[in-house]
Order: sequence, then C-alpha cells, then structure tokens
Amino acid sequence: MTSDGGVMLLAQVDRKLGLMDAAARCIADPRSPLLIKHGVRDMLRQRVYGLALGWEDLNDHGALRLDVALQTAVGVDREVASAPTLCRLEKWADRATAWRLHEVLLDQFIASFESAPAELMLDFDATDNPLHGQQEARFFHGYYDSYCYLPLYVFCGQQLLCAYLRPSNIDGARHAAAILKLLVRRLRQQWPQVRIVFRADSGFCRQRIINWCERAGVHYIIGLARNARLQAQVKLAELWMKDDYERTGVKQRLVDEFSYAAKSWAHERRVITRLEWGARRQPALHRDQPGG
Repeated sequence: MTSDGGVMLLAQVDRKLGLMDAAARCIADPRSPLLIKHGVRDMLRQRVYGLALGWEDLNDHGALRLDVALQTAVGVDREVASAPTLCRLEKWADRATAWRLHEVLLDQFIASFESAPAELMLDFDATDNPLHGQQEARFFHGYYDSYCYLPLYVFCGQQLLCAYLRPSNIDGARHAAAILKLLVRRLRQQWPQVRIVFRADSGFCRQRIINWCERAGVHYIIGLARNARLQAQVKLAELWMKDDYERTGVKQRLVDEFSYAAKSWAHERRVITRLEWGARRQPALHRDQPGG
C-alpha cells in the first residue's frame, strides 16, 4: 500500500504536540471559504510530512497525493492537495508569517521543559543550501564551491529555535546578533535565572556579538581563527610536542589557555587552545564569560 508507513507515527507525534495546528494558525488564507477544498492545516501536514519522509520536491506530491498512508496521516479519505496547490500555499507566507512561525517554535521549545533549565546552550551555524536552478537571489559561494543559499540555524540541543533563509552573498554572521537578542529576551521572560551560552564557530567572532554578550550577561564560546600572534603564542608548545612525538611516536595533546586581545578589542579575553601533534591539529577556541 505504501513505502512510507512511518508517516502514521509522525502524524501521532504531531497531533500530540499540536505543532501543525499551531503553525496553520500563523498562515493567512486569502481564498474564498466557499471555494476551499484543502484546508491550510491539511496542506501544511501534507507538505511537512512529505519533507520529513524525504520527499523534498513539490513535484513528488503528484504521486504522494494518492498514497493512502499519507491521506490517513493528514486526516482525510480522499486525494490530498496537488503540487500547484501546495506551491500557492508556500507563496502566501510573508515576513510576518515567518515571525509567527518562529514564535510557535519557541513556544514548543519552552513547553518541552517540565521545570526551568539551569543552562541553555544556543548553537548558531550558517550552512549551505545548494541550488540547482535559476532561483531568486541565487549566488555563487566560494567556500562551498556552489550556487546556494546560506541559511542561519539556531539549535538548543536537538531542538530547532530558528531557521532563517538568506542569500549567500553576505557575511555568514549577518543578523546573528539581532536573532540572539530576540531569543535571549524571550527565554529570559520565561526563565529569568537561566544561564544562556552562545556557541558558534569563528565565522561569528564579531565585536558586536561579543560586546553585547558581555553587557547582557550571556556566556559565550566562539571559535577564533588562526593568526600570526596566536601562532607565536603556542609555537614553543608545538615545538616541544613535535620533538616528543618524533622521539616516542605517541600522539601528543595539550590544552592550554592564555589572555589575548586583538587590536580592536577593548580588553583581553580568555583563549583556550587544544594542540595535537601526530593527528589533525584543531583550531583555537575563544572562550569567555561576562565581565572578563
């Protein structure tokens, strides 16, 4: 009957969380009520369930709409929406819709805790979303060596808090500071005493972000790109590790920390390095806490 029987379990999880119900209320339906055959909630279930099952392309729904398991999961006993109908659904979404959908994500995240957490680690990451056609705002990205979008994601553990679609001809940290402020404000409304840690790679090592974290009492762990001054700081340790490795043949590892300030920094901050010899060497990590 179907190759996607897992959609039944997915539908039960969705109904328990009420996620698609909440998301559907965020999307304004411009259609006449007298002409509606497929409701927003049903179309949203169909599209999201399809994505979760690995059917990313809207054209896939030309066949999926006939799948009895998908129809049952959506909650109907007839053909679900066609690809063109789903395409129109996606075009209804605007900036206000995206804002409301992210509020749903945060509400679901907060509701997942039975009691106030002691600490929340917010992981920021920009990654590529490859493009294979002539999509709007299509640009080539040298690092990923492809035409792509560059969405920004924010996770806390396994839970998604933000998915922000962006073109790839931008700084990877663009708008990260604003998103961090909004997330921290909402989380502290719910849990005033929670310890919040911002974690990201060196692409997010920006003075605006670091300075705000220190003013707002947000802890941070941020990657720090290699440079000549940092290399000089660890040079002696590297020479010692190289000599010991050549003498013993045993991989050498060393974790060290020191104070460091770039010319643009107002004060020194703590840097933690992890050195390895005999294995792939790791980049330095910049770690600090509010106030020093």
